[in-house]
Amino acid sequence: MQVNYKFCWLRDESEGYALARILQSNKDTTKCVLEKDSRKIFELPTNEVLLAEPRDHFPDDNCALINLNEATLLENVRQRYMRDKIYTYVANILIAVNPYREIPGLYSKETVQMYRGKSLGVLPPHAFAIADKAYRDMRMQKASQAIVVSGESGAGKTETTKYVLRYLTESYGAEAGIIERNIIESNPLLEAFGNAKTVRNNNSSRFGKFIEISFTKAGAVCGGSIEHYILEKSRLVGQAPGERNFHFFYQMFAGASEQLRKRLGLTNPADFRYLSGGCTQYFLQDRNTKTLSPAVQSEDQKQLGPLKDIVMDDYEDFQTTVRVFDEMSISAEDKESLFAILGGILHLGNIIFDDGSAVQSCCRVSPKTETSLAKAADLLGVNKDTLAKDLTARVTGAMGLKIALSRENAANVRDGLAKVIYSRLFEWLVSMVNRAIPNTQQYTYVGLLDIAGFEHFEENSFEQFCINYCNEKLQQFFNERILKEEQIVYQREGLSVQPVNFTDNQDCIDLMEGKKTGIMALLDEESRLPAGTAAHFTAEIHRIHADNKRLMVPRKLKIKLRDEEGFVLYHFAGPVCYTTDKFIAKNNDALHSSLEELLHSSKNKLLRQMHNPNESKSWTLKKLQRNVAGKINFISVASKFSEQLNNLILKLRSTGTNFIRCVKPNSIMSAHVFEGESCLDQLRFFGLTDVLVLMQKGFPSRTQFTELYEVYKPLLTKDLKRLEPRTFLKALFNALGIDDDHYKFGVSKVFFRAGKFAEFDDLLRMDPEHLTKLVQRVRIWILHYRWRKAIYGALCVIKLGKKIGYRQRMIIQAQKYVRGWLCRQKFKKILDALRQLRKLAAQLDKVKAQYEHLNGHKGTGLANMIRTVVDQAAFEIAQIQRQLKDFDKVKYSDIEAGLAHLKANIADVQNELRKHQELEQQAGGQEQPEEKHETLGETAMNSLVNGENGLMNGFIQPTLVEAVHAAPNSLLSTPNGESSSFHLLDAQTVDTSVWDPEVEKMSYMELMQRIGKSTDELEKRACEKELSRRHIAFAQFKKEKLASRANGTTDFVTVK
Repeated sequence: MQVNYKFCWLRDESEGYALARILQSNKDTTKCVLEKDSRKIFELPTNEVLLAEPRDHFPDDNCALINLNEATLLENVRQRYMRDKIYTYVANILIAVNPYREIPGLYSKETVQMYRGKSLGVLPPHAFAIADKAYRDMRMQKASQAIVVSGESGAGKTETTKYVLRYLTESYGAEAGIIERNIIESNPLLEAFGNAKTVRNNNSSRFGKFIEISFTKAGAVCGGSIEHYILEKSRLVGQAPGERNFHFFYQMFAGASEQLRKRLGLTNPADFRYLSGGCTQYFLQDRNTKTLSPAVQSEDQKQLGPLKDIVMDDYEDFQTTVRVFDEMSISAEDKESLFAILGGILHLGNIIFDDGSAVQSCCRVSPKTETSLAKAADLLGVNKDTLAKDLTARVTGAMGLKIALSRENAANVRDGLAKVIYSRLFEWLVSMVNRAIPNTQQYTYVGLLDIAGFEHFEENSFEQFCINYCNEKLQQFFNERILKEEQIVYQREGLSVQPVNFTDNQDCIDLMEGKKTGIMALLDEESRLPAGTAAHFTAEIHRIHADNKRLMVPRKLKIKLRDEEGFVLYHFAGPVCYTTDKFIAKNNDALHSSLEELLHSSKNKLLRQMHNPNESKSWTLKKLQRNVAGKINFISVASKFSEQLNNLILKLRSTGTNFIRCVKPNSIMSAHVFEGESCLDQLRFFGLTDVLVLMQKGFPSRTQFTELYEVYKPLLTKDLKRLEPRTFLKALFNALGIDDDHYKFGVSKVFFRAGKFAEFDDLLRMDPEHLTKLVQRVRIWILHYRWRKAIYGALCVIKLGKKIGYRQRMIIQAQKYVRGWLCRQKFKKILDALRQLRKLAAQLDKVKAQYEHLNGHKGTGLANMIRTVVDQAAFEIAQIQRQLKDFDKVKYSDIEAGLAHLKANIADVQNELRKHQELEQQAGGQEQPEEKHETLGETAMNSLVNGENGLMNGFIQPTLVEAVHAAPNSLLSTPNGESSSFHLLDAQTVDTSVWDPEVEKMSYMELMQRIGKSTDELEKRACEKELSRRHIAFAQFKKEKLASRANGTTDFVTVK
């Protein structure tokens, strides 16, 4: 069957996917050629073809794509970006592509007003729409909301966060309110001290923050708070080529007055070690390129000119930051102290150390930098000599022992001191911002999370490890909230939605934060050792996690690092190689006790306050109180960050969550340049391809019945207000004519397809005239619904009655079959026994017939024996028949035993008859002499009586005739008859020879009857004698038969 589609997408290493034209396609294979190069024909399986969208189809929501796949997702984002449509939806998730330029009118006040109160999907995608959705969800659900802004460095997270913050404060804050203004103005202050230029982003956030905007019950802004996460302190003491230190240092050089610069001893950035290692150029707009004095310009600035950015300007930003100091109620004294601290940090970084003399084992401050030492001590408000002594030696132990430091260790102490001072200064600034936006009437809040995105540089250290750990946790939260919980909600509400598989990164998180054996735990353990080393720490990681698929040694990826120098960790966004040489030093956030005491005694009021454990609320200082004075302190940065991050995740789980995924379109930070492969990787890392499939199949918008009913209740008439919420909504949806596929009713919620809730909201919020018509349609539908419900109820009653009658008939039928089956099961054994009994009776009749034709042995002992066995078998058959009549009172095992015994007896007689028939045939049928018969009979009798049985000569006297009638089997219980009720009687006592010829011809039953009824004593004795003879013969026969079986032979010893 031919396919009508003409275009598809083929994988391309540079652009992600390249457009191709389909030449031929069937159900198995498809042939196509690239649009840009038609020389090569590609053939691939038809089920793997990624079909392209029709031309000029670039929907606002990717869920509306006709051909849903990652190639069309990428192309839709690309084409919209090239048309300055930087926002795109994936259901309720917003994709924001950094435009690297200002788009006129995109964030104007008119745009803010346009999005206010509008449902998602009514207007084109925008960060304002997500902000308004979060606010409306907060009001409707009466629960706090969070907006997670994520993306890699340079994707525009910080700017997006500012726009969302501005929208919320301008739309729902009081007119020109001081709280709203301070929330907005806090951004440039925190950016000045927490952001820096990197090779990927001119304004990269080097810390994470969670901003809470608090609202009253009425929905007005009433305050806020900011919580910050790990600050990249290592940037303070060193930067990579092309990168800068934190912005405010350059702002001071560019914007501070000459008097302030002179007091701080500031010349130009290239003169300070903490700034000269990276880029020393300023950000300046064209209007300010000539405002800077040559004295503050480095050689790079003079030769290369200023850096360019669409919004950043170090000269103007300094004025903005100083103005924010005033708005945050930072006093002039604190501002002077702050400037002095920053100047002191720069001069502290210029201190270098020389080896000590032969007499002195410790290093010393180089005479070349004595000036820097003096200036740093002056600005920090500490004694110069004490500072020099504490930098070159440390005091430890209860006895106050002094340990000299090497040049390298002294430099590490110097840098550590600078980082601690700056980090606590940053914490103080955050606390001042929080004080300026009090949070007294909070009912609910909307939180904004802006944290550094996934990072992968040529050299990745402890900071990248922590940042990527944070992104792993946030990605897991995204998977839980959007993918896993979404599917759980569908199951709980009874919606049938096909599940979507996704990659779980829990194993990577366990590797990083696991107790005892996680990388962080191993790092803390190594940091506590007196002589811990990076090599030993790395070796432990490889040893313990040698079999972990997420971990690998660098050499396997052809990275020029020894195994003990780093490790490769496979994150959700790809593998990253971490260099571990500085992990231990960066993980310790504590100073030596002597340095803590030095800062605590500073004359700089602000510095002293920041380092006073009683006044500071710093997590670091609180933990420092638990350290014993005089010992080497250790405060784990990794543990602190892990604790903060886990608290953040708990807070996010307790709120409703909205996601903005920021995409960096290119690595050169230029407008209208779209690098497809890089963007595709980012979309994959975000999990948006999985989300796209889930949202298209599922129902991303949902609300409680009662909540939706309460929202629209004021628009309803009195009769409609009396309806149950579920009935009302069902009537409303049907009256509006909404397609059944666009919504589903769950157990407690109504669910909408992507973008369909906006259509419903628009239909309901129409003008009063249309609303009246809508109400009339709702009434009509309710009447029809109730009529159909009544008819359906009547039909159900009728059907139920029929079903009950049918079930009763079927119950009787089932009982009949069950009783029949039980009866057959009960009497099956009886029937089987009767069949066997009939078969045995037939065999017995045949034996009798054969006995009648056994002419050669009639009247002999052998004949008597056979007659005895036949009579006994007849008796046993009669006995088994009586047992079968009383089956309920007899065990079936007894009947089986009787049948087995009967079969054996008949089989034995049949064998014996067969043998004697063969003897007669061999004799030629000649009549044997009478003497021979007598001799044979006498020999047989002698053998039975005087042979092996050990019986005396004579006949058996049955003294108890009743025993024969009562239990004939007891006569056969022993082969010799010794335990029977018969006794030996002398043959000469009574002469019964007169009756012998007659009784020999009698059957077993006739003998029994004669014994019981005859009045002639001689006849009775003759019958008893004959009966005894037959039993003795039978007993002897059984004994010899058993003996032959025991000896392994089947020959029967015949009687002669």
